Amino acid sequence: MLLFFTLGLLIHFVFFASIFDIYFTSPLVHGMTPQFTPLPPPARRLVLFVADGLRADALYELDENGNSRAPFIRNIIMHEGSWGISHTRVPTESRPGHVALIAGFYEDVSAVAKGWKENPVEFDSLFNESKYTWSWGSPDILPMFAKGASGDHVYTYSYDAKREDFGAQDATKLDTWVFDNVKDFFHHARNNQSLFSKINEEKIVFFLHLLGIDTNGHAHRPSSRDYKHNIKKVDDGVKEIVSMFNHFYGNDGKTTFIFTSDHGMTDWGSHGAGHPSETLTPLVTWGAGIKYPQRVSAQQFDDAFLKEWRLENWKRLDVNQGILPVDYLNNTDLFKAESMFTNAVQILEQFKVKMTQKKEVTLPFLFTPFKLLSDSKQFNILRKARSYIKHRKFDEVVSLCKELIHLALKGLSYYHTYDRFFLGVNVVIGFVGWISYASLLIIKSHSNLIKGVSKEVKKPSHLLPCSFVAIGILVAFFLLIQACPWTYYVYGLLPLPIWYAVLREFQVIQDLVVSVLTYPLSHFVGYLLAFTLGIEVLVLSFFYRYMLTAGLTAFAAWPFLTRLWTRAKMTSLSWTFFSLLLAVFPLMPVVGRKPDISLVMGAGLLVLLLSLCVVTSLMKRKDSFIKEELLVHLLQVLSTVLSMYVVYSTQSSLLRKQGLPLMNQIISWATLASSLVVPLLSSPVLFQRLFSILLSLMSTYLLLSTGYEALFPLVLSCLMFVWINIEQETLQQSGVCCKQKLTSIQFSYNTDITQFRQLYLDDIRRAFFLVFFLVTAFFGTGNIASINSFDLASVYCFLTVFSPFMMGALMMWKILIPFVLVMCAFEAVQLTTQLSSKSLFLIVLVISDIMALHFFFLVKDYGSWLDIGTSISHYVIVMSMTIFLVFLNGLAQLLTTKKLRLCGKPKSHFM
Repeated sequence: MLLFFTLGLLIHFVFFASIFDIYFTSPLVHGMTPQFTPLPPPARRLVLFVADGLRADALYELDENGNSRAPFIRNIIMHEGSWGISHTRVPTESRPGHVALIAGFYEDVSAVAKGWKENPVEFDSLFNESKYTWSWGSPDILPMFAKGASGDHVYTYSYDAKREDFGAQDATKLDTWVFDNVKDFFHHARNNQSLFSKINEEKIVFFLHLLGIDTNGHAHRPSSRDYKHNIKKVDDGVKEIVSMFNHFYGNDGKTTFIFTSDHGMTDWGSHGAGHPSETLTPLVTWGAGIKYPQRVSAQQFDDAFLKEWRLENWKRLDVNQGILPVDYLNNTDLFKAESMFTNAVQILEQFKVKMTQKKEVTLPFLFTPFKLLSDSKQFNILRKARSYIKHRKFDEVVSLCKELIHLALKGLSYYHTYDRFFLGVNVVIGFVGWISYASLLIIKSHSNLIKGVSKEVKKPSHLLPCSFVAIGILVAFFLLIQACPWTYYVYGLLPLPIWYAVLREFQVIQDLVVSVLTYPLSHFVGYLLAFTLGIEVLVLSFFYRYMLTAGLTAFAAWPFLTRLWTRAKMTSLSWTFFSLLLAVFPLMPVVGRKPDISLVMGAGLLVLLLSLCVVTSLMKRKDSFIKEELLVHLLQVLSTVLSMYVVYSTQSSLLRKQGLPLMNQIISWATLASSLVVPLLSSPVLFQRLFSILLSLMSTYLLLSTGYEALFPLVLSCLMFVWINIEQETLQQSGVCCKQKLTSIQFSYNTDITQFRQLYLDDIRRAFFLVFFLVTAFFGTGNIASINSFDLASVYCFLTVFSPFMMGALMMWKILIPFVLVMCAFEAVQLTTQLSSKSLFLIVLVISDIMALHFFFLVKDYGSWLDIGTSISHYVIVMSMTIFLVFLNGLAQLLTTKKLRLCGKPKSHFM
């Protein structure tokens, strides 16, 4: 069985990794011939301002008094330059947004594994093609463009990473640092002949990365005074820098200014997904080569922003990040046509290289070229474009080049996804095979379904293994002659041993068919429909959280549809009450959007009240409650009180902009570190151990909470306690075993295996309950499939200085705490119902894999980027859940069965 779980884990890792090979491969193409516009550029230098995290509406809208928060930028819009909205793409993170702005392509998604900080592959950028680039700003952004740049011509000036503190007194200092250092740089240049000559060259770039707005948005929300005040500070700083540039270069009219943002921000202070508040960013340009403001009487857009911002009379020019905005250029029609032609040829070169690469590694009779852009069509479009330029038909050139760019991009996508169908089919075949084999193993080894059906065991034939070996050799040879990556061999060959293992159990399959045929058809169809409906509810809950409410409401009615109500009224009423109470959470707003510390305090008080009741109750049982265990419970109560204090004082300190107190930080980390150790000191008696686990994990969860979610694990745990009781009642009702008192049951590693029973049909329901509770634990307080659901304020008791991996790890642990509580309850259910953990866990694995296969078919590579990203994240979550189940099952066993003592040797406990 251990070998089975090890192989299963490896197979699931392969299935998990497959999504990255199928959908998350690098889109970059290398080996193209550089293309340049033959005409001289209108500007000698570019000044790029990027206000990180600035929403378009926050910049353009007027305040309650009818005044602009950025009067200098608004004056530019009305008198000097052009403006519009820049549409970003998912993921709306700092690195992808800057790559689109500066390198001209949408981020290589494999960079997510490096926290959007490092370059997984080399890419060209505006900075690399410049004569010199000077940049000032965040140490998280600047190095990625300097690293890998050819030559030593990209200079970066960054402040210390510790300055990126969400609890700092004034985050606008990050932007003030940039403006001050730019001024000092130019002051120094006047006295440095070498530097002075460099900054007077052509093709130079000055990049100012302004992180203050993003930091204030995370810390205080975009609706806060701090966020809006930071916009005013940035506007003042931009005004000073522009004035300094004009003065330094003698108003030579050869400087182009661009003011924009990498991404926006939600109302609750996060970003990463595709909400309009995240994808709509401002774009204001002026100076050399840029069109002056254009007065218009009417404009047609699908939104009402123009009227809201009172900019309906100034022409708005929207662009997509990374695409040449020809409408912004104030130059001759010839220059625009040549620029567009060069842009089209650049993208066409990428298409040609991509096609050649795919053609070289594909058998000639299997290669299917992109028919919409054949060689002849490429030649005709380029010839026609050159002819139009010669005859000065510049509008036709721009239109034709846009068509060529559109076709070339479609062709690039076609060759980039060329092997997707082949890989997808192999993964699906492997998935179905694995689910089939796991189901057969359950039926064969853990149930009575086919016992006595089979009359004889046939000797295995050598034809089956020989056939699979032959197929494997053919598949390997096919992949070898096409020079496929090694991962293709894994996806192509993995289904063979899986299906070989399935077909080896042919006798079991025969016996299963015979057994099913003897079962009443109406019962079989009914159970199949119920199982299918349950799976669909689980799948739909990933898209619509209220489906969890519907499922929990159905759970609440379950005792009344069975004989449980007549046997155990109080247990049934408790089950119904807590099911309905838990059903409220999926109907509430996503966590973080409306923080309320009073609810966190309320949750802490409820934990203390519950602790008092439990300790009082246990103290009456002198035989089972010794002084050492009383001390452990008192320590946990003290930990809860400290957590409440830390949450309250940290919130107060941050509101006063005094940062995170060191003592609070020490207490928080100490609480986190001890949360998995202290429960091991408690009694292994089932109820006492589970309650101890709840107290320890709740202390940590309170530190990670900002609102109503602090109540969630408490309600979930109450339902879990009732679940343990009600499952014991159902087992007694079915006559499978006699009821034991929960106060007499102890967790133990040394469980007697002779007490395990075979699986029954009702055990499928138990496994389904577990999966449903796990999904509820994931989505009960938010949609974690969306990056913007994470609220950085959750980790402010632990750290406020920006650290993506540490913050991500803390938020992931917050998600996993309800998960651990459910898994510990599941351990108790297995113990009280006398089930082997392996048998019930196999059913859970099958249900999870059916969901994963469902989501694999729902993965999209079309539509909005929000839909694409969400569909992929759903599959990743289900696969992660399946893999995590194995590890969390081990963690739950450790937390429930291991016993430590404050002094002396560990003591073993037996049932």
